[in-house]
Amino acid sequence: MTTDENLGKAAIFDLDGTLLDSMGVWDQIDAAFLAKRGIAVPDDYMETVTAMQFRDIARYTIDRFGLDDTEDELMDEWDRMAHDAYTSVVRPKAHALDYLRYLKDTGARLAVATTMPAGLRAPALRHAGMLGMFDAIVGVDDVGRGKEHPDIYLEAAARVGVPAHAATVFEDLLAGVRSAVRAGMRVWGVYDASSAQVWPSIEQAAHGTITDFAQAPRPLDG
Repeated sequence: MTTDENLGKAAIFDLDGTLLDSMGVWDQIDAAFLAKRGIAVPDDYMETVTAMQFRDIARYTIDRFGLDDTEDELMDEWDRMAHDAYTSVVRPKAHALDYLRYLKDTGARLAVATTMPAGLRAPALRHAGMLGMFDAIVGVDDVGRGKEHPDIYLEAAARVGVPAHAATVFEDLLAGVRSAVRAGMRVWGVYDASSAQVWPSIEQAAHGTITDFAQAPRPLDG
């Protein structure tokens, strides 16, 4: 039976590492991509690029490693490598689908705020059984800045017609947690192995943290 306990509220979700157990995919892509060029993945590379827009990652990678590739060539190569994984290997995080269904049944508006390239979003969501569950999907490319800025979260809230204070953000990225807090939203840090080293900082910055969506708030904050 449905209720209206979350009417007038929104939940904004990151995809990689939050709703989707997918961050290991990008570790594998980075390793394979750089290995083809005789380069080992530096320890700080993934942490540096994870909040960036896709084209900015390509530009940074070319500059850092002195590559001859163009930005478009890099992005096309990464897209091809990622597409297979997102449509065959990547799965939802534990209890994520159940939580999304609960939120919809209780009146919440649902949005995605992601750094994932636009061409991967629908295939990834379809494979995870989540396509069609969201009222808005916003990428960093839509706002022109990465997740170290709050623009993407504010845009997601605006697209679903909810003020910032009535939005709850779920995010595994420290930079995203911090910027969503600055935007005046309630923020829950979501544990992912890729963020293990900064998890204490996420716990400190977020209003709450979860390791499984069975622990997510009912009803929403805000």
